[in-house]
Amino acid sequence: MNTLLIPILIGVTVSASMIFFERIRLTELVNRLRSKDLISRLSFSGLMNYIKVLVWSEANPGASIESSAELDLSVLNCRARLTEQQENNGDSGAFNVEICGSIHAPGEVRSAILRISILDITEGFPKARPVQSCVKQRQIKDSTVFCYNAELGKLPHQVTTISNWTSIAQLRLDRLALPHKGKRKLLLSTSIFSADSGEQLACARCTFTYDNPAFGYIDLQENVRRTKTLAVALAFAVSAADKKLYDCEVEVIKNWARDNVDLSESSNKARRKLEKALNETVAFFRDGNQLNNYDICREIAEIAPLAERYDILNLCLYVAAANGSVTTEELAVLKNLARWLEVDAKKFRSMMEKVLPVDMYEVKDVEAILGVTSDMSKEKARRHLNKEYSKWSARVTNTDPEIQTQADQMLKLIAEARTQYVG
Repeated sequence: MNTLLIPILIGVTVSASMIFFERIRLTELVNRLRSKDLISRLSFSGLMNYIKVLVWSEANPGASIESSAELDLSVLNCRARLTEQQENNGDSGAFNVEICGSIHAPGEVRSAILRISILDITEGFPKARPVQSCVKQRQIKDSTVFCYNAELGKLPHQVTTISNWTSIAQLRLDRLALPHKGKRKLLLSTSIFSADSGEQLACARCTFTYDNPAFGYIDLQENVRRTKTLAVALAFAVSAADKKLYDCEVEVIKNWARDNVDLSESSNKARRKLEKALNETVAFFRDGNQLNNYDICREIAEIAPLAERYDILNLCLYVAAANGSVTTEELAVLKNLARWLEVDAKKFRSMMEKVLPVDMYEVKDVEAILGVTSDMSKEKARRHLNKEYSKWSARVTNTDPEIQTQADQMLKLIAEARTQYVG
């Protein structure tokens, strides 16, 4: 399967990821960032603070305040610890940010501002990624990048010393978006500014690790691309279920891929790669090859939300309907896909009713069409068929003649099912 799908992945993946840098001077950092997505998403002050963090990180690889045996109270220090935050709807995990040490000012500061930012440096500084915020109030202007700001009030002395670790912020984990799932190394930057002049008075940085249980924002982007690729594979599997691959079915799949794969920023070369990958996939199935549909569905169920799984099944239904007839083999694949993708059986049956009217079935599958099963008791089957009867009898007088015809056919099928399942 992987060999087949690699061309599709190559053809459709147009990355908008931010590219960072390797041991460069400040001017080179600015020049490189100017053409990237980050420069358009950060305010100037936010960008400069971001660069300062990376410059410090390059000069102090592996540095961590928490690893120091003794703290230097003549400068500002910070650390982050996991804690529980009390909320109205229960406890929420949070990073508790603490500082200690000294803040140096040129004179009395009437109003000081605290600013906190976090970078994910797990893959090293050339691939550093900012932590994002799910809450607008904690974002850099015109960006989703996390930035915590709070007023500290007046600093009456030139040197303000905090002798003990003091909590300054609790950052809720469910409001932060890391780039990736799993164990991550994070770099936290805490800065204090004068609100009047904008001058930075103190800055502290520390590293800490966090095992992120949720998909990161880059994971989610990759999952979307991967899901669409796998959707194309399943659609071809439905089309080839009866050992035939009709041109009309292939065209439905190709049109879906062209419409759903994001090629808005791609070149004509990338589009040609997509077409080539689709044609290679057609050849793969026409040669009689098959995929492991179960494994594909299990992967989709793990990475795709429920709405996307319904979209995939909708595509597969339209592929099955493309030539005007649904075979027993196609229906069997569709039933398996719905079960393995863990969707609601009743909702999937409603989708089938809309896309695959009963007159399309080569063989009337009562269980698939009506949802009654052989393991139901007679009483349960009777109640279920009564509901189906009420639903379809109300449509017999519909103004749409196609719905009337379908309702008549369904009522006949319900009558047959009563004989078989109720007696």
